[in-house]
This record gives sequence, C-alpha cells and structure tokens, in this order.
Amino acid sequence: MTDTSAETSSDDAPTRKRPKPGERRVQILQMLASMLEQPGGERITTAALAARLEVSEAALYRHFASKAQMFEGLIDFIEQTIFSLINQIIEKEAADPAPDVGVRQSHRILSMLVQFVEKNPGMARVMVGDALVLEHERLQQRMNALFDKVETTVKQCLRDGRLAAPTQVGAVDAQIQASTAVAFVAGRLQRFARSGFKRLPSEHLDSALSLMLG
Repeated sequence: MTDTSAETSSDDAPTRKRPKPGERRVQILQMLASMLEQPGGERITTAALAARLEVSEAALYRHFASKAQMFEGLIDFIEQTIFSLINQIIEKEAADPAPDVGVRQSHRILSMLVQFVEKNPGMARVMVGDALVLEHERLQQRMNALFDKVETTVKQCLRDGRLAAPTQVGAVDAQIQASTAVAFVAGRLQRFARSGFKRLPSEHLDSALSLMLG
C-alpha cells in the first residue's frame, strides 16, 4: 500500500491534481496501514496521519467521520480478503476431494491467514488488537468475531471431512482441534506484531498445524 499524491493543508491546491472520488479515502487508509507497519507500536493520532499525508486534520474528516471509521475501513479490507480466500480454498479442495479433505482445507485456511499477515504486517496489529487499544470497543469486537468465524469454519471443515471419511471417526473432537489451532495462529500473529515483525508467524507452521489437525 503506497501513497501516490500529496496535498496542501487546504486540501484544495489549484496547482495539484485533485484526487478522483474515493481516491483520497484509499490514500488515507494506505497511509494508516503503512504507519502501522512501523515497529514500536505507538498509538497513531489523526495529527500524525495528516502530517504524513501533508493535509490538515480537517481534510481527513471530510472523508472519515472519525479515526474509528478509518480503522473500520482497514477491518473491512481484512474481512473481505480473508473470507474471499477461505471460500476459494474450500471450493478448490471440495472439487478434488481426498480422504483428508477436511484437514487439508483447515490447514490451508490457517496457513493463508498467516501468509496474509506476513504480506500485510500492519494488519497484524489490527487483528490482535494492539492498534485498537483506546479506540472504540466495537472495533475489537469485530476482530474477535472474525477469529470466531474462522474457528467455526475450520470446525465445519473438519466435521464435513470426517463424514466423507468414516475411518476418521473417533479422532479428536473437531471443536477442540479448531479452537486449539486458531488460538495457536492468533498467538503467532500477536508474537509477530509485538516482536516488531521480526518473529515470523510461519516459523515451523506446517509441523505445528499437522500436530493439531492430524
């Protein structure tokens, strides 16, 4: 995510090309995501964000009613990207089923989550809540709901896979496996964010997931 244009504090400089409708909103979110990628974990203020964009704080509020709404824009991106990829994984594996289809789907879903964060490190701070401290409570609730939905999806994949492969009946309960694996991945994301993005969450990931998912 990169910022592509600058703007004076009036947000109305006649000598510079004005952004197209919606373009400034995207630029604001791109800059917010970029600032979240800086190690240190300092709380981002609208003043600092405006300074990086070379606009006034008033200019930010022409596009977002509050900083919370800016974070909601990032959360929208996270949700849409992750669940779109989850649907693709489920459909692809279901089209070519194997005896361990549920495990394969679950493994790929959780690996995708880690890969998404490694490619978008600033999003890790949003997903684990570090960037949402002192922000509106509903933001953290949305992130909690995202992990709950991922856990439910993994649980369903494991259960459906066992129905398709009766020989797996008697294995560890799918709910236990799903909750353990998702909690493990969430912990890896938290470690990644709090290490200044130095401890990669993908470290020995395949082996760890194989132990938890079977």
